[in-house]
Amino acid sequence: MIEVYIDGASAGNPGPSGAGIFIKGNGKAEQFSFPLGSMSNHEAEYHAFIKALEICLEKGYSGSLVSFRTDSKLVNNAVEKEFVKNSLYSPLLKKALHLTKQFDLFFMKWIPSIENKVADELSRQAIRKNKLGEQ
Repeated sequence: MIEVYIDGASAGNPGPSGAGIFIKGNGKAEQFSFPLGSMSNHEAEYHAFIKALEICLEKGYSGSLVSFRTDSKLVNNAVEKEFVKNSLYSPLLKKALHLTKQFDLFFMKWIPSIENKVADELSRQAIRKNKLGEQ
C-alpha cells in the first residue's frame, strides 16, 4: 500500500502558498515541497492534492492501493461527496476527481493535523521558497 500525506498552506488569505507531499510505501519515503504562488489556504489544499495525484500517476502507482491522507475536511468532504459548494473550487475538484479515476484502488481519509506533521512542514518550506522567489 502507498500512503500519501498532503497539505497545503498559505501565509495570508490569500498569500504566498505551498504544497507539501509525503509518500511512503514499497520500503521507501519521498518528500515533495512545491511553491504555489499567491492563493487561499483552501486553494493550496486542492493544489497539493492534485500535485500528489499527478506524482503518484507519474510513478506508476495507479495499479497499487493508494491511500491519501489530508487534514483538510473541506477537500476530504468534497472528494467523498464529489461536490463542492464554492464555485471557485469546482474546477479544482473536477480535475482532482478526473485524476482519482485513473487509480485502480483510491482512498482518501481525513486525519488530524498532528498526524500530518511531515506534509505540513513541507508545505511551509514551500511558502518560504515562494517568499524568497518573490523578492
